[in-house]
Parts: sequence; structure tokens; C-alpha cells
Amino acid sequence: MSARSVLMTLLGEFVLPRDRPVWTSVLVDALGMFDVEEKSARQALARTAAEGWIASERVGRRVRWSLTEPGRVLLSEGARRIYDFGSASRSWDGRWLVVLVSVPEARRDLRHQLRTKLTWAGFGSPAPGVWVTPHPSREEEALGILSGLGLHDAISFVGPYGAIGDESSMVATAWDLRGLVTRYQEFVEVFGSLAPKDDDAVLDAQTRLVHEWRRFPFLDPQLPSVLLPENWSGAQAADLFHRRHAEWNPVAQRRWDERVADVEAA
Repeated sequence: MSARSVLMTLLGEFVLPRDRPVWTSVLVDALGMFDVEEKSARQALARTAAEGWIASERVGRRVRWSLTEPGRVLLSEGARRIYDFGSASRSWDGRWLVVLVSVPEARRDLRHQLRTKLTWAGFGSPAPGVWVTPHPSREEEALGILSGLGLHDAISFVGPYGAIGDESSMVATAWDLRGLVTRYQEFVEVFGSLAPKDDDAVLDAQTRLVHEWRRFPFLDPQLPSVLLPENWSGAQAADLFHRRHAEWNPVAQRRWDERVADVEAA
């Protein structure tokens, strides 16, 4: 759990819903719950500000932080994905969206950006230059990604899987479902047995819960059930996340407000 990634979780879970500035000491103390030293916490704030997600304001001898408009957009989109993830129906009409796009090996940074963005959008790559998803509705999103990266020579197709090759083998090549099963099982083991004893422990647990869960929308393409292994552990993990979040959220939010009030009263 890097300082910056935990900071983004805190900003999304506790700062975004309130839409008001938060003091440096509140964020530094909260990061300290996760063994982030003060120096590293302040460096994380500085890096996040340099990226344009937050902005500082000096009030007397103290500094407080607000989300910028791009920061609010980023975290709002992230929150939507995190809290909606795993709750949608997976009915499927059997059609695939296939995108063919080639990026020269010399342009590694562009290749990395393309892979990151298409993976986040749920695409898998069964072969170099080939990206697939069983969600044809994501074609517009893919077009936006390609246009934003200046890749205008791509080609797309929509249709059912053909007679050549094996569909399940393609899925296994395009996505690491075995590794994902292991990640989901670890999530269930940790948070299925976690029982925080007091309000600070609940705040800690809620933050860790969201922090761990926010990785899955990037890792899990949300394939239709017919394409998934039997006894898919993702369904159990999603149910656990939503139950735990609903259970812990009131106490965690109240404890955050108390921490903010303590600093403001000092």
C-alpha cells in the first residue's frame, strides 16, 4: 500500500463526498494509520498536487487541501466504478467487440498507455495488436481511448465467435482468470473474518476494504458467467464487499468527521 495510493483512497472515500477542504494534519494522521511516515505522507500530497488532482491553500500557519475539478472528476468516476462493480447482471448475447490496433515497438510509452487504458475498459489481448471484449457497447469508449492517443488507423468488428479456434482458450489467453480467482479468494479470507473492535479500527477497516476492492475493476473484465470458471469467487467477493461497506460506512464516516473536528478545534 503505497502512500500515494492510500491517499487517493482516503480522498475518494472521505473527502470527495464532503466537497470541502481538509487540513494537512488530518490526512497525515490518517495515512499514519497505515504505517506511512509523515515525510512520505507529505511527499504523497506534493506529488498528487503536482499531478493536478488537489490544490493547497495556506490559512495562517496551516495548510489545507481541496480537490481540483479534474480531481473530482477522476475520483467520481473511480467511485462509480468501485461501488457499482460486481453488482451488474452479466447476461450476454454472444457477440464480441474486436479491436485491431498496432503500435510500433519503438513507441513503448504509447503502447503502455494503450494497454493500461484498454485494460481498465475491460479489454483483453489474446494476441499482439488484438483487443477483445464481450461488451460491444464499449466500442465508443475504445474509440475515445484510441482518438485520445492519436491512433486513427485501428479497425473494429462486432460479431459472434467463429468456427476457427476455441472460445474458452481465447478467453484464457486474453485474461489471467486463474490469478484473479486467487486474488478474490484472498480478499474473502481477509475481510470475511475481519472484526474491528472500535471506531478507529472501523475507519481503518473501511479504508483497507475500499483500497483493496478498487483494484478489481482494473483486474476483472466482468465477463459473462458463461465464460467464467465454475464457482466463480468474484461473486462471493462482490457480495462481501457491498455487505461490509454498508456495515462499516456509517461508523467510518462519523469517525472521520470527529478527526476533522478535533483538528479544527485545536
